[in-house]
Amino acid sequence: MRWADEQRWHRYLAGYHDQRPAITERLLTSADASPYVWLVEPLHDVDGPILDVACGSAPTRPLLAYAHWLGLDYSTGELCYAAEHERGPLVRARADALPVATNGVAAVCAAMCLQVLTPWDAVLGEITRVLRPGGRLAALVPGASGLNPAQLLLWARIMWWLGMRRQPWPNPQARDGLPRLLHRAGFTVRANARRTFTVPLATAADAELLIEGLYLPGVADHRVRTARQRLASLARPGRRVALPLRRVVAVHE
Repeated sequence: MRWADEQRWHRYLAGYHDQRPAITERLLTSADASPYVWLVEPLHDVDGPILDVACGSAPTRPLLAYAHWLGLDYSTGELCYAAEHERGPLVRARADALPVATNGVAAVCAAMCLQVLTPWDAVLGEITRVLRPGGRLAALVPGASGLNPAQLLLWARIMWWLGMRRQPWPNPQARDGLPRLLHRAGFTVRANARRTFTVPLATAADAELLIEGLYLPGVADHRVRTARQRLASLARPGRRVALPLRRVVAVHE
């Protein structure tokens, strides 16, 4: 990604979350099971500080209420939402310049963020820097596989209505390829699991939440409206949309 494109993406990402605080949490907590509960399972026995990078509305905080936890995000909208819900302590900062001491944390939690944080090398370098030797990284990212033919067709239709081929993540390699990237960075991957969650498509409100939860830089408003309307026309009681996710747990040696 070129520097100018990276700056444009950074502005889009900050504005998106400022205008839609807790959007990712709202979408994922509508699922049939909690991806956040799944994500933090490997962190329950961590002895030491846990840094939640790009924590957003801090949905992991209540799940790690006993922990020495710090949430970090750049979006003021997300941080205000988290603070209003007493999910702290919180710090506003970028993930490529973490205000944390070297070897300062026992674990890093990264929920649905590694595919969008830039510049990738700097972000991964900062995560590596702040983790103490033997420190743990637990990351949740979108999966690139795990859809049956019907769900593949549904997602292809959504992308078609939006005039896109796929979500414009700047780091698509940090999805199913995340274990390989971490291995190259000196991590030992301890777990790499894929799980498909589903969110409801029973009402027009469900369709609106799903479209709102997508990153759509440069997509014309009329295409977004069309996608909402077309998806809402498919809403039926009991209908669900699949979200394949991947959880990677790695240790910094």
